[in-house]
Amino acid sequence: QVQLVESGGGLVQAGGSLRLSCAASGHILRTYAMGWFRQAPGKERELVVAISRSASITYYADSVKGRFTHSRDNTKSTVYLEMNSLKPEDTAVYYCAAAVTPYNRVYYRSPGAYEHWGQGTQVTVSS
Repeated sequence: QVQLVESGGGLVQAGGSLRLSCAASGHILRTYAMGWFRQAPGKERELVVAISRSASITYYADSVKGRFTHSRDNTKSTVYLEMNSLKPEDTAVYYCAAAVTPYNRVYYRSPGAYEHWGQGTQVTVSS
């Protein structure tokens, strides 16, 4: 059974940084494409970054490009989202997700492509 557990959220001032973690069960990091999404109150869930199964190809939303960075540690079965220069509009619940895929170099931008989701972690950026 695939399990994803996010952590690292919190309250930070604008301009600050946070690092989110997503601990994954089993060996899914090597067999699933991954993604980070976020959802603010009253808004639809939106993609933050999509990562191919091989982690060789990534897609960042324009709103976070240059500020957020994805990484992963296969030995710890954990993926990370480093968030710098945070803005109040980054306030949301952040989710990591995993998508079954036979392809090494394909990422998925739609939430519907992901079968497995973590419980989410709240990020609040104060102005």
